[in-house]
Amino acid sequence: MPHSHHSHSGEFCKHAKGTLQQVVLEAISRNFQVYGLTEHVPRYRSEDLYPEEVEMSLEELKSQFDRFLDEAHSLKAQYAQEITLLVGLETEYITAPDLDHLETLLTHLGPRVEYIVGSVHHVNGIPIDFDLSTFHKALESLSPGSEKEAQLESFLSTYFDAQYELLQRFHPEVVGHFDLCRLYHPGLAFATYPEAWRKVERNIAFAVEYGALFEVNAAAFRKGWDAAYPGRDVVELILKHKGRFALSDDSHGPHAVALNYHRLPEYLKSAGVTELWYLQRSETVNAAGRRVQPVRLEGLWEEHPFWRQYQHLAEMATAAAQNLS
Repeated sequence: MPHSHHSHSGEFCKHAKGTLQQVVLEAISRNFQVYGLTEHVPRYRSEDLYPEEVEMSLEELKSQFDRFLDEAHSLKAQYAQEITLLVGLETEYITAPDLDHLETLLTHLGPRVEYIVGSVHHVNGIPIDFDLSTFHKALESLSPGSEKEAQLESFLSTYFDAQYELLQRFHPEVVGHFDLCRLYHPGLAFATYPEAWRKVERNIAFAVEYGALFEVNAAAFRKGWDAAYPGRDVVELILKHKGRFALSDDSHGPHAVALNYHRLPEYLKSAGVTELWYLQRSETVNAAGRRVQPVRLEGLWEEHPFWRQYQHLAEMATAAAQNLS
């Protein structure tokens, strides 16, 4: 600590900005001690490309990811005296073959991938975080003609089943934005949907059992939430199962490094989070066979000097909220 386990750059992700080196330099200037570089794995079907990628071939996407790993490891060595950089990837699970391709990729790359951020961005093969209309397309694809509540139950269950399969197969060290499925409905209460809520708890219990960290992802604030991912109900359930939390900014360029970190302390304390963890390289392999292990931040996390640089922003945010009430 301070740390982030999830980031992107415009150099290797077409919907991000800036170079990977600029992201690293910004992280250093923001006094991060551990910072994870985790580009999306390449997609394997042309129909899964995002609009900004349509001019790229699938081979170019693969080559771009290879260049990301080269650059990330080069920067890791170059700035080793100033910051600990961890090199990983963020998963994609669009259709079942994606997991087969990921397994092949991980076998091929070996220790070049130090850890995984396990994320789901699609339901029934359709993006759920691209825009609202595409989200509705995913929602309606599962139970066309059904009542909205039945559609939501099916949508949520499908999302958490995909997440569970990802967790079972790859044991990602960090569970990425656990509840991205309610991006456009942040007030949605999972407990209202009993089958989905059961699967939420199932996934949490499994991830806790093999030793995963659940990221507290500050990107939700820039998406209009008044919370980070995961929302308070999920945080409370993770705590009930004695799960462990790590921080992520999910930055998509240097402009977003540590963005909204000043809002994290109040959220975490109000949710009852008393410990924070981060990943550290280790000689001992973890449940996935990779050489990183979770480490607990010593002392009271909220008293770490890192937070002082954000204190004035937190105070301004509190004052603004009071003025609105």
